[in-house]
Amino acid sequence: MNLDFTQITKFGLSPNFQDLTNPLLAKVIQAFSPLRIRVGGSLQDQVVYETPNLGSPCRPFTKASSGLFGFSKGCITMERWDAMNDLFLNTGAVITFGLNALRGRKQIRKGVWGGAWNSSNAQEFMEYTVSMNYPIDSWEFGNELSGSGIGASVGAEQYGKDLVELQKIVDQLYENSSKPLVLAPGGFYDKQWFAKLLDVSGPNVVRGMTHHIYNLGAGNDPHVANRILDPQHLSRVSDTFRDLQLTVQRHGPWSAPWVGEAGGAYNSGSRTVSNTFLDSFWYLDQLGQSAKYDTKVYCRQTLIGGNYGLLDTDTYVPNPDYYSALLWHRLMGNGVLSIDFGGTSYLRAYAHCGKQKGGIALLLINLSQNMGSMVTVRNDLNVGLAQGQGITRDSSFVHGLKRTVSWVGSKASDGLEKREEYHLTAQDGNRFARTMLLNGVPLELTEDGDIPPMYPVQVSASSPIYVAPLSIAFVVFPDFEADAC
Repeated sequence: MNLDFTQITKFGLSPNFQDLTNPLLAKVIQAFSPLRIRVGGSLQDQVVYETPNLGSPCRPFTKASSGLFGFSKGCITMERWDAMNDLFLNTGAVITFGLNALRGRKQIRKGVWGGAWNSSNAQEFMEYTVSMNYPIDSWEFGNELSGSGIGASVGAEQYGKDLVELQKIVDQLYENSSKPLVLAPGGFYDKQWFAKLLDVSGPNVVRGMTHHIYNLGAGNDPHVANRILDPQHLSRVSDTFRDLQLTVQRHGPWSAPWVGEAGGAYNSGSRTVSNTFLDSFWYLDQLGQSAKYDTKVYCRQTLIGGNYGLLDTDTYVPNPDYYSALLWHRLMGNGVLSIDFGGTSYLRAYAHCGKQKGGIALLLINLSQNMGSMVTVRNDLNVGLAQGQGITRDSSFVHGLKRTVSWVGSKASDGLEKREEYHLTAQDGNRFARTMLLNGVPLELTEDGDIPPMYPVQVSASSPIYVAPLSIAFVVFPDFEADAC
């Protein structure tokens, strides 16, 4: 799994995202080295670009009751696009840009749009981007127009034909250079719609099937916190990951599943949960689940904006999920390992090849509010292709290191010297705290406004791992020699 994170919504036109020159913003992006930024969101299918043949004044969004999501069409100036790219280039960000896929279409009935895509404005915008040598990793077509859509929908057959046109534009503009990927549809998974899109667009057009996930319900739902700590609820999303993986294998093996947007609770997240320590439980668990089903990229909603932002909307100071994301990004490698697990369903366990130091990395999530867990990792290994549920036999991203994670009483015998542990807990034991502790130390910006160092504790590799109630632990075994890695 290629772990890429987060996104900027509303093309940087949002009042919550005006200060592109804020030095803290650059620092939080650079810490990932690199961070993927998806430029897109709810209003992207109402955006036009200030190109020579636009044919109308370039005006920002305004509230309009007759418009999609209560807004008028809006325009992004090339001055703004230049400023955004200054930030991207200076921080080494990897860019996915979401194009307006409704341009030229007409609403044929409520919520349903028909007709062919008018690509002229998008093509001129892409031509300008190429002329300025702005690196784009991928062009994504549309936002939440698949299936029945959110606010608007387009049929899969027409959408597939329009993607063929987009791929021709990419081939033409990038004929002498590395070509960005074409992604679609950036919406909620609909099996028949997704399958037909791949059938119509054909081989080597859609290289990433992007889908959105908000499995905790509405942000104002009082049950969001309870769902985060319910292992059965968290596991239901695996059905979507499994189904999409199979759809891609059967209808578009040249493509791959991507999570294009995930924020837990929709409608800007939960005001009391999404920016707190508790939110990291569903987030890290979903990263672990998605990786098992060959997901290549996972974009978190959002970097800034709403209650679910990784950064505080006003100060840009990181929320707890930012540090959870950063630890995953630094520690969990691309190789996903099968794990044999015995114990309570409230302890979630994921294993990957190590990223920076080799070996293997474990993620242990204790959803229980009153019971700690002692975990022993044993070295009785069977190395081969994994065959567990959710593991693809021929996947180059999933290897068959079979591990045993067991409760206290199993004697560890791996003989390694040291392991590295990163334990995440809430400040003052308050699960709704805005500050998270790493090995008992608050994760806060330094006096110079830098991202703090995140040091592990060194522990004898043969001793059991203690995972406290309502805590998260990353555990790295740097000396573990796993053939699958």
